[in-house]
Amino acid sequence: MAPKLPSHIPNVLEAPLFSNIIKGSFIKRPNRFVVHCATQDGLIEAYLPNPGRLWELLLPGRTLYLVKKEQGASSNLRHMVVAVERNERPVLLHTHLANAVAARLIEAKKIPGMEDATISRAEITVGRSRFDFLLQKEGKPFLLEVKSCTLFGRRIAMFPDAITLRGKRHIEELAALSRQGTPCGIIFLVHWPQAEYFLPDYHTDLEFALAFKELKGRVFVKAISLEWRPDLRLSENVREMSIPWEILAEEARDGGSYLLLLHLSADLSLKVGSLGAVDFPQGYYLYVGAAKRALTKRLARHLRKNKTVNWHMDYLRPYADGCTAIPIRSRKPLEHALAKALQDIADWSIPSFGSSDCRCPTHLFGMKKNPLHAQAFLDLLQYFRIDRLEEDFRL
Repeated sequence: MAPKLPSHIPNVLEAPLFSNIIKGSFIKRPNRFVVHCATQDGLIEAYLPNPGRLWELLLPGRTLYLVKKEQGASSNLRHMVVAVERNERPVLLHTHLANAVAARLIEAKKIPGMEDATISRAEITVGRSRFDFLLQKEGKPFLLEVKSCTLFGRRIAMFPDAITLRGKRHIEELAALSRQGTPCGIIFLVHWPQAEYFLPDYHTDLEFALAFKELKGRVFVKAISLEWRPDLRLSENVREMSIPWEILAEEARDGGSYLLLLHLSADLSLKVGSLGAVDFPQGYYLYVGAAKRALTKRLARHLRKNKTVNWHMDYLRPYADGCTAIPIRSRKPLEHALAKALQDIADWSIPSFGSSDCRCPTHLFGMKKNPLHAQAFLDLLQYFRIDRLEEDFRL
């Protein structure tokens, strides 16, 4: 019995996902599921069916693809975001459509290793989890989970872009079912045609990455690169991606470097240990640090406002009205290279802050605007988290 797919989903290899697409310009995202954007008809609020961070995609001015929602939809927002442009190419954001796209690809025999598979049911509950599909593969029942990936650099894509306890549970249960003799698999649909390699994002969610590592040789794992045409029709360019397991073995560890992003809503003058009185202009601050071991614990400490004062950052942290921790896990030290790179894009810096044990002029940099809305900072983050792996591992 074929699975029940949303009624409007066409054969994406022959027709666009949607008709009557409206384009808008991204302004801001007040919460995970709502965006504000500008269209020819004025400013509108739209539903965003994607809980990911999407830092690299949702930048002010980026072109959004929107559609009017069907009557009777649960949200009172009349429009829904389905894609965003990056480098003049659409990237599918609508995570709820990943299953429908995967079903069409399986039916068209576009997934390597699944040419003989047929779909029996959509959404099947096993244990504590609900999996996306029950297939028949090689004459046997086969459980399949599908994930949608929108985080990528030049040639490497990663998933997830935010911590996913549900995703980790799916991975662990797939591994357990496989050990018990149940054939199962997971497919990552990467919505970027230039992606050649796939890795779990061990920077963002180390626990998910370590669970993923246990799947090797036990569970059917495929990452598939997709290309969406401007009308949101799927191109014939559907490719299997490589999974460089050796990078995961080397880099997925609880150690490396990190950035702290803080915000001061007003100018601040503060005594900071041996530095004495230091003036901090209003704005955003990026602090560079490192922890060879127990990086997760170090970041948790930084996020707390109340603690024993040990480092320069401990003086400043209680006065920040926001703090975001950004780990950059690696087997080699990157702290000083990060500080040098930030110096080139910062609006100002605080001399000698956090750099008393090295030759760097400072480890604290200031910016007038939120770095997460600045292409220069996101390019820097993409390089140190993703693109540098091409060089380090000669991909």
